[in-house]
Amino acid sequence: MNSLFSSHLQHKFFGILCLLLLTPLLSYAQNALYGALDDYLRIQTQGLPGKISYSIAPLDPRTQLTPCSAFEPFLPVGGKLWGKSTVGVRCLGPSSWTVYVQVQVNVSGNYLISARTMPAGYVLGAADIVVRSGDLSTLPANIITDPSQAIGKTVKNGFSAGQALRSDQLITPWAVQQGQSIKTVSNGHGFSVSSEGKALNNAAAGQLVQVRTASGQTVSGIARPGGIVEVSN
Repeated sequence: MNSLFSSHLQHKFFGILCLLLLTPLLSYAQNALYGALDDYLRIQTQGLPGKISYSIAPLDPRTQLTPCSAFEPFLPVGGKLWGKSTVGVRCLGPSSWTVYVQVQVNVSGNYLISARTMPAGYVLGAADIVVRSGDLSTLPANIITDPSQAIGKTVKNGFSAGQALRSDQLITPWAVQQGQSIKTVSNGHGFSVSSEGKALNNAAAGQLVQVRTASGQTVSGIARPGGIVEVSN
């Protein structure tokens, strides 16, 4: 009986000793994971507009991580570092495991709102927009942050006053329209040749347009504002 009791105590003591030795290793694994995740977030959010801040949620206390010498953070398919997000972290060795961590990415910057009510078909001018500052991560991802992205474009479905402007609510105006009489311009080294023609399709500035020339020939060029099409030699 005493022998069995002594053996039980030995096993219990050995289990406690292993736990005490393992706890610092598990804590080190989590700290190293947070360090790798912090580096990943700092690099991946550098290209976002505005002032960036982020936080990393603690792991569930029940999560047990075995020691790891190399981590590979990654964004799950369809994920985006914007607002509340999830980032995966793989252990590359000597163990093999994957854990998912909740992160919060906040982006403080400027965005545009409508200065007044505007109907569909209205062409935006500088006086029609107002710049506001706030957390862009709480707004739609296609929010407009630069006046140059809005001025000169056409309102698609109408705006109410104070409404945040989104890129999918604006239409880029046609630089040339189908059937319009246009001028083709061909520039070369030391010369420039222009002629008249008719556009065969609608095109915004910078888009490809086909033109039927006065001689009946069909050529392609790049649409420019003012009914001009640049034709390369």
